Amino acid sequence: MEKAFLEKQKKKLEKEKTVIENQLKSFAKRDEKLKEDWDTIFPKWNGEAGGASLERAADEVEEYSTLLPIEYALETRLRNINLALEKIKKGRYGKCERCGKPIPKKRLKVSPEARFCLKCKK
Repeated sequence: MEKAFLEKQKKKLEKEKTVIENQLKSFAKRDEKLKEDWDTIFPKWNGEAGGASLERAADEVEEYSTLLPIEYALETRLRNINLALEKIKKGRYGKCERCGKPIPKKRLKVSPEARFCLKCKK
C-alpha cells in the first residue's frame, strides 16, 4: 500500500481516536488496569430525602443505563482504531483478518478501522 495513503489513514484514525476518547471522557472514566477499558460513571446518591431528590436520582440512573450501550459502541470502535494504528505500524494494514486478502481502498476510506473485507464481514 502506498505510503501517502497509509499516512492519510493514520491521520484520520488518530483524529477519530481523539474524538472518541473525548466523547468517552464526558461520561466515563478509563480503567486504570485495562487502559482500553472505560467505565460509565454511576451516579452517586447524596442521601437526600424527598420526592424531588428521588426523582433526580431515578433520572440519573436512567441516564446511566442509556449511556452503557453508547460506551460499549465507542469502546469497541476505539479498540478497532487502535488495532488499525498498530497494523499500520507493523505493515499489516489493509489485509482482511479472516481471508488475508487486501481490503479495497474504497472500504478503508469509508471505514479506516475495517478489519475484514466485505465478503468476510457478511
